[in-house]
Parts: sequence; structure tokens; C-alpha cells
Amino acid sequence: MNRAIEKTGKVTALGAMSGTSLDGVDAAVVITDGHRIDGFGATSYRAYSKAEQAVLRASLGQWSGAAVEAARDVVEQAHLALLEGFEAVDLVGFHGQTLAHAPRTQGTLQVGDGAWLAQALETPVVWDFRSADVDLGGEGAPLAPFFHFACAHHIGATEPLAFLNLGGVGNLTYVDPAFDHPEEPGALLAFDTGPANAPLNDLLQSRLGLAYDEGGKIARRGTVEQGALELFLAEPYFARVPPKSLDRNDFSEMVALVGELSDADAAATLTAMCAAGVAEGMQHCPQLPARILVTGGGRHNPVLMQMLAVSLDCPVGPVEDVGLDGDMLEAQAFAYLAVRVARGLPTSCPGTTGVRAAVGGGTVSWPQAKDIAV
Repeated sequence: MNRAIEKTGKVTALGAMSGTSLDGVDAAVVITDGHRIDGFGATSYRAYSKAEQAVLRASLGQWSGAAVEAARDVVEQAHLALLEGFEAVDLVGFHGQTLAHAPRTQGTLQVGDGAWLAQALETPVVWDFRSADVDLGGEGAPLAPFFHFACAHHIGATEPLAFLNLGGVGNLTYVDPAFDHPEEPGALLAFDTGPANAPLNDLLQSRLGLAYDEGGKIARRGTVEQGALELFLAEPYFARVPPKSLDRNDFSEMVALVGELSDADAAATLTAMCAAGVAEGMQHCPQLPARILVTGGGRHNPVLMQMLAVSLDCPVGPVEDVGLDGDMLEAQAFAYLAVRVARGLPTSCPGTTGVRAAVGGGTVSWPQAKDIAV
């Protein structure tokens, strides 16, 4: 039997993540038994070219058709080019690229064929992580919280803390490390806080041809338009009790709210909206966490980090403060989740996605063999 699905022992798992910011593919190795983290291994990154990003952007919000197939090809080839550079890996966790996410109506769509990738890499691949959760009434997102729980134990946390991921969409995980297992009631609460980098990146791309606001330089020169911020916070989403999740484009009207502002004022206002969404979300936490650890690209924006520090009532800092890698945390999460799927362990629960019961979603694809739904 392949070591990846033995019931005990360490597995060297490789995870890959292509997020809603559409910047590229992250890949990272985690050594784990599916419960605790025994160590971290090599990491790597492959940026999408401008042409590849254009293909992916053209497919966002679509469920089928030529644009989706074109995006699938980009995603598969980019992942193969990156992942085949890793050696001595037992198992691959392949998230794919989310194009559309509407769990209450149409479901969720991540493109990329894990069975094809397993054949190309000659390595077992775990993929399609979200569908089983959605099928059981869950939001299908966020899925990193079970890994955040393991990280909290790995760093020796003794008080409740929160992980805040600021990618294209913001999501928060409240972790109580007093619990032994992530699926226990009260161990985790997770939800999307609102838009994060996606609206700002889209605005700067369309206006200035820039991928993002490097160092917050543009937002720093601007003034927040309070009227637009108030309209943003009036959105019904913020009053919804979590768990809850968003599609990348659910708040696309944010760009319209700042449409007549200068570049600097628009950037400042969109950045403030991200921070305000997080502040609103903190009201749902069972208690104030001892600290908030920020991961994802947003932590590199000092203007956003300062806005968070001012608006939140607990210490805020990057996950590097506790020895974790904020650029690779999501890729590491899918390496960790892949091992849990292969071993029949849950990857989400009512507190993280609203699913009816703890569930381990995913499909294991083997080279030269049939897929095994788990």
C-alpha cells in the first residue's frame, strides 16, 4: 500500500494553491500524519504571465464553455510545470483554480483535472476538495481552518487566536487551541470577512496597468471616501451569521463606488473597505482573540496593516512573527488536507463551512488506476 494512505505515520505531502488574486501558483511541502505538523519542506512559486492572467480573468464567474476550458488548460500546465520540480513526494494536494462560487445555488467550480495531473506526475493526487462539503449543505469555503488549527498547536498557542488570510477575498479563522480535534464544537469558527485585494488589484489593473498597490504607495497618498465606506458596510452580507463565504466578484460594485475618485483616493477607500470588513467580522468571534496572525498578500501592504491595527482591539501581525510562511500557508494547507482526505479524516465541519456534519471531501486519483471518491 502506498504510504500516503496508511493509517499512521508521516507523509511527505506537496500542496498547490492558485488563489483568487490570480498572481500565480504556490507550492509547498508539509510533513504530517494528518493530525500534527511534523515539519515543513521546500516551497516554490510560478507566476502567471499576463496572457495567462487574461485567460483566467475572462473565465471568472463562468461555469462552462470555451473560456472555462481555456482556463483549465492554463491551470493544468502551470501546475505541472511547477510541481514536477519537486522530488520524493508521497502525495499531492491540488486545489485548482476557483472560477465561480455560489454554494447556495449553483455550487462551486475549481478547474483543473487531478486525474490528469496524477498521470503526468506519476504521483497520487487529491483534488476536488470542496464539492462534498457543498453537497452536504456547506459553503465549501474556507477550507484552510483545519490546517490553521494544526498550526496553532504547532506554534504552542495556549489562548484563542485568529488567522486572517488576505488574498483576493479575506477570510478569518478563530482557533481555540484548548481543543484536541478541529471538528469538536467550539474549536473553530471560520468565514469570509469580505473582499480583500481583488477589487483594488482589478482597479489598478484597469486604470494604471499595475498588478497591485506595491507597499501601499498609492493608497498612502489618498483619502478615504467615508460615504462609499458606509455604503459598503451597509451590505447585508456583514449582518449574516457565519459560517459564510463569498465569490471573488460578489462585491464587484465596490469599484463602482469609487469610480469617480482619483487613483489615490480610490485605492485608499478600497483598502479601508477590506479593513472594515475584517473589523465587522471580529464581532462574530466567541471572544476577543489574543492575537491576529495575517497571511496572504495583504500583509505586505503597510497601509492595510496599519488600518487593521487601528480598527482591531488585539495585536495584529504577520504569521512570520510565529515562524510561519505567509506566502505559502494556503499551499501548505492543501498538502495537509490531502493527507487527511487520503486517511478518511474530516476536512471541514459545521463551525468552518456550515456543513451539516464533519466531512472529508475530495477525490484521490492514482496514476494508471481508477479514481477513488473519499
